[in-house]
Amino acid sequence: MTKAIRFHATGTPEVLRLEEVEIGEPGPGEVRIRNAAIAVNYRDILVRRGTHRVALPSGLGLESAGTIEAIGAQVSGLAIGERVACVAGPDGAYAQARLVPAARVVRLPETIDVRVAAAMMVRGMTARYLLHETFRVKAGDTILIHAAAGGVGLILCQWAKHLGATVIGTVGSPDKAAIARAHGCDHPIVIGGDAPEDFVARVRALTGGAGVPVVYDSIGKATFEGSLACLARRGLLASFGEASGDPDPLAPRRLGALGSVYLTHPSLPDYTATRADLLASANHLFDMVASRKIRIEISAEYALRDAARAHADMEQRRTTGSIVLIA
Repeated sequence: MTKAIRFHATGTPEVLRLEEVEIGEPGPGEVRIRNAAIAVNYRDILVRRGTHRVALPSGLGLESAGTIEAIGAQVSGLAIGERVACVAGPDGAYAQARLVPAARVVRLPETIDVRVAAAMMVRGMTARYLLHETFRVKAGDTILIHAAAGGVGLILCQWAKHLGATVIGTVGSPDKAAIARAHGCDHPIVIGGDAPEDFVARVRALTGGAGVPVVYDSIGKATFEGSLACLARRGLLASFGEASGDPDPLAPRRLGALGSVYLTHPSLPDYTATRADLLASANHLFDMVASRKIRIEISAEYALRDAARAHADMEQRRTTGSIVLIA
């Protein structure tokens, strides 16, 4: 038995319950991880709300780090006692221990703390594919990052600066603007509060009217039209999240009218679909963190039993960077 967060109905954070669940032994191709830390991602909130549907009752979360405590048949290259991180479904990472596919388990270098690992795997690998594969950012590019003080946003800002880009970022408050600036955002734009700035006008002004070649948008509905309006001719909008809801439907011919721009909705599973892709992505991220080119900011830690409070704080925008649950 192990303790895990479960929910039997979708809704507010209060639907989350700490329960005793049977975990069992790992089957073929599986390992059992004793979690030390678990990431809280905005995707988990969307699952809890029912925006992303799962069969109920359900666990929650895909990302955790800890130690291997049991190994099933047909697993090679991993050993009991190794420190590892894992990004894998089905939902169930919010737990003291869980069974996971061995193919989604990555050994942690000595230089990476388990709490940092839990906080960075999804966010960091997402930043990597966005900057290196969805759109290959190069020195001299000026780019726009929404939610620049968030978990993915802070990593994107730092990594983009390392690549030589000029970073424009939207944030929700002056305090978050200062945090984004400290992590490589050259031009933070406050779009929350009582006097939100017009980010489209600012982007056009900062680029001499040309717009940016790429916009990274995890907000969704509230920023979607503005993001399109910020693009340079033949620019790319990478819409990779829907924190404010799904954007309204878009007729493809509008993309032509906006300057033959491109629209994509990339997803981490498609960029780490093979074991080789997963390891390449994880190892690149480990190198960036170990060399201190990227700092992983954990703004808050919560006990596993306080998962509902962690969700409420994230929903109310009381957090920046990454937050984790301690198992």
